[in-house]
Amino acid sequence: MLASGIAASAAHLRIDRASPMALLGRRRWQVLVGLVVAVALPALIRWPDSAFEFSAASLNNALFGTVAAVLSGYYLTRKLAAFPGLQVFSFILPTFSGTYGLMAVGLLLTRHDCSRFQLLASFLIAVAFFHCAFLVERRTRRPRLAIVPHGDVDQLMQSTRVDWSLWPSPDRLPDRHDGLVADLRADLGEAWEAFLARCALAGIPVYHSKQVYESLTGRVDIERLSENTLGSLIPSSVYAQLKRGLDILLAVLVLPLIVLICAAAGVLIKLDSRGPVLFIQDRVGYRGRPFRIYKLRTMSVSAEGRHYTEGEDPRITRVGALLRKYRLDELPQILNILKGEMSWIGPRPEAEPLAEWYQREIAFYSYRHIVRPGITGWAQVNQGNVARPEMVKFKLHFDFYYIKNFSPWLDLVITAQTIRTVLTGFGSR
Repeated sequence: MLASGIAASAAHLRIDRASPMALLGRRRWQVLVGLVVAVALPALIRWPDSAFEFSAASLNNALFGTVAAVLSGYYLTRKLAAFPGLQVFSFILPTFSGTYGLMAVGLLLTRHDCSRFQLLASFLIAVAFFHCAFLVERRTRRPRLAIVPHGDVDQLMQSTRVDWSLWPSPDRLPDRHDGLVADLRADLGEAWEAFLARCALAGIPVYHSKQVYESLTGRVDIERLSENTLGSLIPSSVYAQLKRGLDILLAVLVLPLIVLICAAAGVLIKLDSRGPVLFIQDRVGYRGRPFRIYKLRTMSVSAEGRHYTEGEDPRITRVGALLRKYRLDELPQILNILKGEMSWIGPRPEAEPLAEWYQREIAFYSYRHIVRPGITGWAQVNQGNVARPEMVKFKLHFDFYYIKNFSPWLDLVITAQTIRTVLTGFGSR
């Protein structure tokens, strides 16, 4: 999220010197021009028609509705765009479809007449316009940051989303930069500490390297966790309760469809190989409590098992490969959701033997159990399934980022990314 704020400050230094088209990279212009072209323009197109006036109730209702749809769609898109690595273009169409759809349903339920031309034209123009606006923004608002050359900052400079420059001396303030990054955990010395203070007083944003790293990568560096850090990782209890209710509601709504899919898959599994339809395994879940997870069987029952799966694993059956590719083997876990053991979204639960080993080897590992495990999660859509135990530490970076940024916005991003994952088979093993 910090990357979005950094990019916003970059506009004042970089876009003012660009072409007039680059004004679309500035948020106030995006909102203003978006309202003009997506709300006022369709009304002006129909205005010359006889029997169509601005005072007509249908047009007034449509005007108010489209203003609300544009503003709410833009706000939601901005919230989603704040997460690292997100291709915001893939969210513009579904987001504005949702806001315009809700607005149309609201007008229908309240029996308010509205102009269908205004609604349709406004929607199409808004989607096209904001695609262009975000494209311009991506090309013109690349932040430029100076880095204090002390402490652990080398891995930051590997990111290609920012123009980096090592600042050579504390004697001169960074000009033509959008901010300054420093490792505030390092011993910088009096000269550099005074330099940071002068930058702050001069209005130059000073960012902690840890915050910038998390914002650019979507990971939390668990090797540097401390007791103070853990306090900031406690998720919102209010949203946790709301999310539990939404989990149950969605599970009840899709249960009939999932039963049909699992029944069809069960027939194919029985025809393909000998053994039970379901695979049941003990996992460690919410608050470290063990539970039994349900999956469609995708492996031969005669194969000697490991607790992890590698690509082209010979134990996987023909039907199992198809189920794993599109994550259909996870569908029986709707039972775990209804029982309160899992959520739709959260860190993936590990098998008990692996969880016990990870707890001995990795500090703070058990802290990932502070939220309910999920069928999908931030690590799954960014990293895919983990093939080796040694990769779990890297996976934890994503899990801790999810816990630290636990919110409906991040869950919405994961939902959309999961749909892409299911359609493409990304990260399956």
